[in-house]
This record gives sequence, structure tokens and C-alpha cells, in this order.
Amino acid sequence: MTTTRFAPSPTGHIHVGNLRTALLNFLIARKAGGQFILRIDDTDPERSREEYVDAIKEDLEWLGLHWDRVERQSERLDRYAEAADTLRGMGRFYEAFETPTELDLKRKKQLNMGRPPVYDRAALSMTGDEREALRAERGPGVWRFKLDQERIEWDDGILGPVSIDAASVSDPVLIRGDGQVLYTLASVVDDMEMGVTDVVRGSDHVTNTATQIQIIEALGGTPPRFAHHSLLTGPQGESLSKRLGTLSLRDLRERGVHPMALLSLLARLGSSDPVELRTDMETLVDGFDITRFGAAPTKFDENDLFPMTARILQETPFEEVRQTIAAIGVPDGLAARFWAVTRDNITTLNDLEAWWIMFRDGAEPAIAPEDADFVAHAMRLLPEGPYDDATWSEWTAAVRDATGRKGRPLFMPLRKALTGQERGPEMSQVLPLMQRIRAAD
Repeated sequence: MTTTRFAPSPTGHIHVGNLRTALLNFLIARKAGGQFILRIDDTDPERSREEYVDAIKEDLEWLGLHWDRVERQSERLDRYAEAADTLRGMGRFYEAFETPTELDLKRKKQLNMGRPPVYDRAALSMTGDEREALRAERGPGVWRFKLDQERIEWDDGILGPVSIDAASVSDPVLIRGDGQVLYTLASVVDDMEMGVTDVVRGSDHVTNTATQIQIIEALGGTPPRFAHHSLLTGPQGESLSKRLGTLSLRDLRERGVHPMALLSLLARLGSSDPVELRTDMETLVDGFDITRFGAAPTKFDENDLFPMTARILQETPFEEVRQTIAAIGVPDGLAARFWAVTRDNITTLNDLEAWWIMFRDGAEPAIAPEDADFVAHAMRLLPEGPYDDATWSEWTAAVRDATGRKGRPLFMPLRKALTGQERGPEMSQVLPLMQRIRAAD
């Protein structure tokens, strides 16, 4: 069975970069009729927060990315300890005691000599007494996995054939001095024991993938199929790293972005297929093909989400927004008409409240000086409300007969006097919603 996973750390809110990884893994699983696991990477007790676990679930549910089961790495520490013991017994795990300053000096020395800045494995030549002395002086060391210094190769689902010389990579630290298990080891153990068959993640993880393949094989497992998607940039190619806080899913949702607009964009962005707006998950899944994605940096412009949201809202039936409309105070008797009039004139549902305030309280009239007398005359001809679908045509006909104005010189000043706007919905639809007209006050 095809099994994928999304493994966020509960140290903050999900942003668009996280979502892209989650979505691609979700789509692979759903297209194959497989399983999608939500795996919470909470092995860091200092930074992990339960509030962020709840927020991650809430964001995924808002998007419709429903998981088949939840796993928590903090509940699997015994499994990681067993794997570490196995690696120690094989001679593939060793303790090292260098400080960050010492490691930095080593890297600088290697660079000055024209060598790759990789860990020199000095800890392997230490005697037992030397290790005991350093442990007494500095406390427990870190535990590194001893790589076989050979080429690590795999056929990447996006990048194609990948080959990395393990001699150019430092032996990875899998357990910190304070005992915290790092993601590289935890992820390997989880992927093996949970039967993960496919892993999609960012291209910045390619080197991690190489080391994880060796760890999996050392533990007797079969590596999953890996695919590394391109990294997102801003619309001008700039890094998104400094803006990810404003591109959290929570922020985009509060700004009114529709979930299917976000999913439609990210499901195609960076692929050779054009972005196409989808309104349901089934068609999104059917049109997905991971092999269509490329390795080049991919430009993401949040402004693309808003016209897509507007298009979705134009097709949204009243029943789906009934509660939203009720929440801003529109009476039941006007709600359906209100939606029919406004849905083609909004970008997000956040825009609805301003429309209702205008209908309820009246708009500030926009009257040109040369039209002041004309509008005043027209307002005297406007009957008392409530108004119906015929009021606008009957009123403007009466104004035309009384003033002789026709066409745009007739209609535009009246629209601006009633709504304060030059453009908008048909006035025959607007007038029945007007609870107050300031120009007539």
C-alpha cells in the first residue's frame, strides 16, 4: 500500500512552504488509494507546544487534508533508543565531544586547505580513557552515524538520478549531548516501522536523504521512494524565508483566501502543467502527477490567490455562506438576495461586511457639483421604501421625463449618489437592499 506522511514540528504555525510538502504527499496517497499519516515531530520538549499541534490539525482540516492516523514522535522514544543500540552494536554509531567552536575551527582549516568542510572523525581515534575524561569534563557527547564513504544513489521522483559521494558529507549527528533524538534518526525509524513508501520534501533535504538511505539500509530496511520538490521564492525570485511568518495558513485564512484557491495553486506550481482552479478535492487528486514537477526555484505570489478566491465565490451557492452572512447581521429575509447581488463584486468573504454596512447605513454620496441640482430633483421623485425589482426602472423613467436626461448622464449621477461608487451590481438589484439612502436625507 502506498503510504506517505507529513511530519511538522509543533514549534509554530504552518506556512505555504510546509503546506506544499504536506499537499504533495497527501495527493500521492489519495491518488493511489493509500494512507496519509500526520506525524508530529515533537522530540524537542523545549520548543514543541501543544497549542501548535492543535493549530496544525486545524489548518489541515480547513484545507480538507484529512489524515488517516496521527503519530507522535515523543511517544516513540523507546523505538529510537533501540535503533541507536543496534547501530552501536554494529560499530556504526560513535560518541564525539567537540564544541561548536572547535568544529568551526576545523571547518575553516579544511576550507583553507581546499578540502570539503566535513567532520574529520577525530573521535574514532580516541581511547576509552580519553572519552571518559572528556565526558567527565564536558558531559555526554553527541552521537554520530558512521557513513560508508561510497556513492549514495537513488532515482528521485522529481530530480531524476541522484548520486552523492558520502565522503563529501559529515557523519550526521543523530543524538544530541542532552539526549534529544534528532529528526534524521527518528524519521528513519518511523518510515521503516510505519511502512512509508513515498517521501516528498524540499530540495534542501537532498543531502539528508543520502545519509538517511544509508541509515535505513544499516538497520535492515528498504528506503522509500524519494522526490525533492523545488523551493518557493517570492514573485521576483527573492527568498521567502523572511516572510514565511506572514504567509502562514492562519494569516492567509484570516485574509479571506479560499482553501481551494490555495490548494489549486500549490498543486500545480512548479510543474509543467498550467495552474487550473479546482473547486473540489476529487478533481485536484485526479489531475495530480508528481513526475510533472521540476527542480527549478518556483515563484509564489500570494496575490494570485485572491482572483482565484473571487472566482470560487462567484460559483458558491447561498447555503454555503448563509452562516457567514448571518454573522455580519444581514436579516434572513434579505440574505439570499444580498448574496446574489454581492458575490460577483467581492474578492473574499471579508468584503461582505462593508457591503452590508453600505446597504444598512447608506453610502456617503458622491455628487459632482454640476449634478447637485439634478440629484436633488431626482431624490424628491424617489418614493418611500421598501423598494422592489421595478423601483429603479420606474424611478429613473420618472426622472428622465422630469429632467430630460438620458443614458449615462442620467444613470451615473444617481448610482454615485446612492452608493458612492461608479461601478457595482445592477442598480435594480441594489435598490431593494438599501435600508437607508443618505442622499435623500
